[in-house]
Amino acid sequence: MSGAETTQAIGPAEAGRTHAPATPRRATRALRHIVLPWAAGPAWFVASLLTWRVPDADDFPDTNELAALFAGIGVALLAAAALRRLSARAPWMIALGLGLATWEVAQAKLLLLPRPFFGTPQDLLDVFLTDWKRLGDSLLHSLGLLAVGYTVGSTLGIATGVGLGRSRHFRYWVLPVVRLVGPLPPVALLPLAFVLFPSNWLASEALMALASGFPVTILTWSGVAAVDPAYYDVARTMGARNRFLVLRVALPAASPQIFVGLFMGLGMSFAMLVIAEMLGVKSGLGFYMQWAQGWAAYPDMYAALLVMSAMCTGLITILFRVRDRLLGWQKDGLKW
Repeated sequence: MSGAETTQAIGPAEAGRTHAPATPRRATRALRHIVLPWAAGPAWFVASLLTWRVPDADDFPDTNELAALFAGIGVALLAAAALRRLSARAPWMIALGLGLATWEVAQAKLLLLPRPFFGTPQDLLDVFLTDWKRLGDSLLHSLGLLAVGYTVGSTLGIATGVGLGRSRHFRYWVLPVVRLVGPLPPVALLPLAFVLFPSNWLASEALMALASGFPVTILTWSGVAAVDPAYYDVARTMGARNRFLVLRVALPAASPQIFVGLFMGLGMSFAMLVIAEMLGVKSGLGFYMQWAQGWAAYPDMYAALLVMSAMCTGLITILFRVRDRLLGWQKDGLKW
């Protein structure tokens, strides 16, 4: 049967239904790439207008500045839509703008939530405008504390994991110690660490090194032990020594597992960092949060949480970029 006869046989209605799924798909694509990007800016303009024109329920600071900030973000989003740079993030930007508008109306205009536990967007902005120096100093202290503990713990973890995977004698003597100390929550060792080490700073660094070192050790050991022995045999036939086998065979082959351990260790170091700063080290974002809670300055505490979230997200993003650079064949895998 020819193509014309087939069309006549199924009829025009059936022929039209064969192409029907393309229309919803085109409509969804147009919504995602055309409508939503241009709706993100107006969502923030709504938040700006509500902040500026609706009277506050109390004398809140920086209302005009907050309205101007919302309007500026709206203008930036319209520019991004015009440049076609907003397609993927447009739904989130719309939700964020409307969410802030809802928070502004519910708390700053109507006071629906109890204060001081729940502040207003104005309170949060005021913290960043008036106390940015102390927040920045706390951020630098936290980054310095985390960098030393995490770097030391990860380095020792990789070295220990390689030893466990490559040497039977090393595994005989070290594995019982790893089994005894590694699974312990580092926070449980906090009182003992403050007694054993001469300063709270060293105690905190040691606990963060322990928190990051254990998962890195186990995952490195797993990766090295899983390397195909044929790789070592081929390298030995070409005259490779033990150092070459470790640096050029074992570690590259175990790199995916090592990076999993590094991600896990970074997360555990974040938790230990906050605990150490709250209980021992008198600086950093954890200490700032404890100070804010003691004075019932909850907006300051929420601002510290935002800064801490940005710090943790930024460090994980950097670690993902390093992984993508070193393990190019995993770029299409897990994204952050």
